[in-house]
Amino acid sequence: MKGAIIIGAGIAGLATSIRLALKGYKVTVFEANSYPGGKLSAFELEGYRFDAGPSLFTMPQYVTQLFELAGLNSESFFEFKRKEVACNYFWSDRKKFKAYADRNLFVEEIEKVFDEPREKVTAYLRKAQKKYELTNSLFLEKSLHRLKTYLSPDTLKAIANIGTLELPKTLHQVNKSNFDSPHLVQLFDRYATYNGSDPFQTSGIMTLIQHLEGYYGTFIPKKGMVSITESLFDLAKKLGVQFEFDTRVEEIVLDHKKVKGVQTARAFHQAELVVSNMDVYPTYKKLLPHIKSPQKILEQERSSSAVIFYWGIKHSFDALELHNIFFSDDYQKEFKAIFEDKTVSDDPTIYVNITSKDVPSDAPEGCENWFVMINTPADHGQNWDTLIAKLRKQILSKLSKELGISIEPLIECEEVLSPPLIQEKTQSHLGALYGASSNNSMAAFLRHPNFSSGIKNLYFCGGSVHPGGGIPLCLLSAKIVDELIPEAN
Repeated sequence: MKGAIIIGAGIAGLATSIRLALKGYKVTVFEANSYPGGKLSAFELEGYRFDAGPSLFTMPQYVTQLFELAGLNSESFFEFKRKEVACNYFWSDRKKFKAYADRNLFVEEIEKVFDEPREKVTAYLRKAQKKYELTNSLFLEKSLHRLKTYLSPDTLKAIANIGTLELPKTLHQVNKSNFDSPHLVQLFDRYATYNGSDPFQTSGIMTLIQHLEGYYGTFIPKKGMVSITESLFDLAKKLGVQFEFDTRVEEIVLDHKKVKGVQTARAFHQAELVVSNMDVYPTYKKLLPHIKSPQKILEQERSSSAVIFYWGIKHSFDALELHNIFFSDDYQKEFKAIFEDKTVSDDPTIYVNITSKDVPSDAPEGCENWFVMINTPADHGQNWDTLIAKLRKQILSKLSKELGISIEPLIECEEVLSPPLIQEKTQSHLGALYGASSNNSMAAFLRHPNFSSGIKNLYFCGGSVHPGGGIPLCLLSAKIVDELIPEAN
């Protein structure tokens, strides 16, 4: 039986292991940590359960598809529900907006809160949908680095409608040209953060991200986000995938630019192919020391990172939902601080995720588990202790003012995650959450391909390579790798 080795048990690595096992490969996954999931993991603290990483779940079909490929009923392994409210939004001038999942209710609420005509909003959403339909099969589901992708009818269709994509404009320019309300412009600008980018730099094509959330909906697994990891881990083991935890790969071993296997601290492991779910930067710098790195790709601007406070809150807030955003007063200043000044602004946007709203066992009765996140630059040697102290003070002040109650006395327990810790725990270069940023119109073409052009049988999956970061795209990277690799027999 042909052997396949996967480096890293992140969500893309798990999905790839499942797909290759179904292709007849003997699959072994090496993971430096003692647990699977990478960023998509969890921990408990003084009676509270916290999802450590990704908090937004969209397009669940990419998870359930893996069970279907195995001929299994996904509901037996993994349950989730659609949210009626995608997110609650708050501004300092007391304006509030509830983003309903239902399209009609969503448009009605925009019309009521922001005084934007229904027709204008509907036209904007239709155009975002068209962008997605024109580019989905090209940019998201196929390798951009193979000639046959560009010879497909889908590519020709996209080229014929290239003006619709609004590639030369920034996301902010597109939103500002469509709406008069600065609050609504800011709300739609926010979708740049879904791939760690700057709405004042990233391309106008990114309105399609709103379509993904608005059209397909947002979901919550019934046992929290970590159950995505747990269910795929269980499926992989059921299919015979072997996992080696607490085992760091030290080198991808080659024989005349052909994969031979991997070397760990303990032994050499032979395999016909290797898939790296590790960030592409340390993959080259640490695991392929004798191979010339693709410097242009590796030197791209990193995406944003984050500082996350995990707070056990001895109070329950009716005004809050699963997802909540407290906007800054100056969005452009905030992103300039992140991407140009490599720091955090004096008035950052605050994201609060509370899974106990939907998973009551995640917090003691009458309490809530708060995942409080601020977008930050990647780690460029900043004094993170100072920045974290500053952010904590800003967050507590802002949330206390917005919610009408002092938050600090309500905190029963606390953990903090910073960009250096993100890099340490997940090998994400500089702690960037999404690999390279998408701050230019050619970003999709500049990501590392899902295969090596110079090394035979070496492949790549995960958020640092095509098509990008976030749970759906990581799962799609596994699908692309699957399509590149032949059956084992």
